[in-house]
Amino acid sequence: MKLQGNIVDIPNRNIFKGEITVENGKIVSIIEKEHHLEHYILPGFIDAHIHIESSMLVPSEFARMAVKHGTVATVSDPHEIANVLGVQGVEFMIENGKQVSFKFNFGAPSCVPATIFESAGATIDANAIKILLQNPDIKYLTEMMNYPGVLFEDAEVIQKIAWAKHFNKPIDGHAPGIVGDDISKYIAAGISTDHECFTYEEALEKLQKGMKILIREGSAAKNFEALIDLVPEHFENMMFCSDDKHPDDLIFGHINQLCARAVAKGIDVFKVLQMACVNPVKHYAIDVGQMQVGDAADCIAVQDLKDFKTLQTFVNGELVFDNGVSKIKPVDFKNLNNFNCKKKQVSDFKVDASAEKIRVIEALEGQLITNEIVEEATVKNGNIISNTEKDILKMTVVNRYHPDSYRDQPPAIAFIKNFGLKEGAIASSVGHDSHNIIAVGVSDEAICKAVNLIIENQGGICAVSETDHRVLPLPVAGIMSDNDGKTVAKAYTEIDKMAKQLGGTLHAPYMTLSFMALLVIPSLKLSDKGLFNGKSFQFTSLQID
Repeated sequence: MKLQGNIVDIPNRNIFKGEITVENGKIVSIIEKEHHLEHYILPGFIDAHIHIESSMLVPSEFARMAVKHGTVATVSDPHEIANVLGVQGVEFMIENGKQVSFKFNFGAPSCVPATIFESAGATIDANAIKILLQNPDIKYLTEMMNYPGVLFEDAEVIQKIAWAKHFNKPIDGHAPGIVGDDISKYIAAGISTDHECFTYEEALEKLQKGMKILIREGSAAKNFEALIDLVPEHFENMMFCSDDKHPDDLIFGHINQLCARAVAKGIDVFKVLQMACVNPVKHYAIDVGQMQVGDAADCIAVQDLKDFKTLQTFVNGELVFDNGVSKIKPVDFKNLNNFNCKKKQVSDFKVDASAEKIRVIEALEGQLITNEIVEEATVKNGNIISNTEKDILKMTVVNRYHPDSYRDQPPAIAFIKNFGLKEGAIASSVGHDSHNIIAVGVSDEAICKAVNLIIENQGGICAVSETDHRVLPLPVAGIMSDNDGKTVAKAYTEIDKMAKQLGGTLHAPYMTLSFMALLVIPSLKLSDKGLFNGKSFQFTSLQID
């Protein structure tokens, strides 16, 4: 096979008219050669940190969509499915991904469960981490979200890190807002990356102390604008990632969009492409071609170096995308799940009022962090209820793993601001990281209706009003669909639209909702066990005496 175009040589910062010869999936020669083609050939894009599960697609289906945007590989953290199904879930992701021509690079999930303050479906301890890291398909130890465990030298946490060092595999970080002596100690433990920086100053300090910084632009968390000005000076130690990307966004673009935005800001295209195509390969030592002689032919043809519209994508020399059509075929697989929860009653969501003021989670557009604010409680018949005029809505997290009556704990309740709903409720079984059921609504009745719809479907996302409802079932671990990407994207778009018709004001209400149970991101979050302060790392009361 021969590929002709304008060859983009990233290491030598050169572009020339040329021809690439590929044999048995490898590049055997790259020569200068005159031709009349205008497109550019460059190494494929790599998402340096993503949870495939957040696309609501299994890996094989994710690949079918991602190659359309020139993505040939991902550095994938499977801790979402691991929190539901443990090692079995990680193995499912690896095996499903192997069925297609795409380079998934999975890690060993470091935090299952993410904390001891929530109920997950499984546990992966240090011994299991050792076994996983021995697997050549496991490339690294995934994001160490339990940063207090690192700082206070928790024995189990330190042992997991030790095994990663033993097997010479990188250790990913997760340290939102951690600076000063704390981040120095965190880095000294051997942790080498962070994708959670939300300010320029935080990222700069971490870069100066030796960390690799990932610019994240997902469906909910968007840090591109805050961090992009670091690129001209620090591009050698930076990468692009999406972290979490919902199907309605993935259908329109991926890492190619970040490249286009960076170039539009006047950043040197070779620096941008080094972040998107080269740095992840170097840092994680993954088998992805760099478009050099002897490399695997993992390359793409793009229309220009401005918009990066992908014309063709090759993985190991195989044409997997060609002029609008994904060549990757659907893969058959067996669904697996862990969903054991009884339907709820409206009375389960009642909160007896005992104080005039309550702590409220303030959700922030485009951020995973939240604020803690204090508001007057709205009380009716002794029950604290939602106040749509003030946009303070009742929120719940319902444990979905324990069916026995004596373990079937009551729903945890909190209140949240900035969702904007004026009627109905929305709910999801995608609730990072333990993936219990999470819902927000204007009334106990609406919340109960939404929660029960998720239970009936053994997982999914839904929106309900008094007269209507929409649901996208997620039968694979309660977090992924067994359908094709286009169908899932369309269904998700319709539910997202309904959420906004109910009054929702957030750009990605379901993605934001999914992170309101993520305790390791400050400031105030809700687990199935109660309201949690992410700064003090302990439970706190809803009502303020």
